[in-house]
Amino acid sequence: MKTIAAFALLAIFCAGAFAQPPQPPPPPPAGRGMPPGKWWNKPDMVARLKITPDQQRKMDDVFQQNRVKLIDLHGALAREEAALEPLMQAAQLDDSKILPQIDRIAQARSDLEKAEARLLLGIRHVLTPDQWRTLESEPPPDRPRPDGRPPRRE
Repeated sequence: MKTIAAFALLAIFCAGAFAQPPQPPPPPPAGRGMPPGKWWNKPDMVARLKITPDQQRKMDDVFQQNRVKLIDLHGALAREEAALEPLMQAAQLDDSKILPQIDRIAQARSDLEKAEARLLLGIRHVLTPDQWRTLESEPPPDRPRPDGRPPRRE
């Protein structure tokens, strides 16, 4: 009975890995209220936040310094998730192979989260406190606004 319960728990834990096909690396991470992508080069964001050309250059530099590592980490996560798939689909499940693979996936996700946070920190260092507050006070374009209105259109 414990084996069945353990398998059910493992299947639920891993379902997310199989639910979607592999995706290309996403744009730079969006923090609370941060739009996706290289938003600091969009004219409406430049005007709204009063971003200077020097700040744009610095944020481009931060992005470029982190870009290759983020691509590598997205790839590492995709490889680890792909390695788990045949283990989970085997007729006979081998916990001695599956459980370490789950640990490798968790580590890959952790490494990716840390790298995304470092990128966000680098961008945050470039913005003034007022710019950051303005940016954080706006809902991301893909989420409804706090007052229930539909998302912004960029």
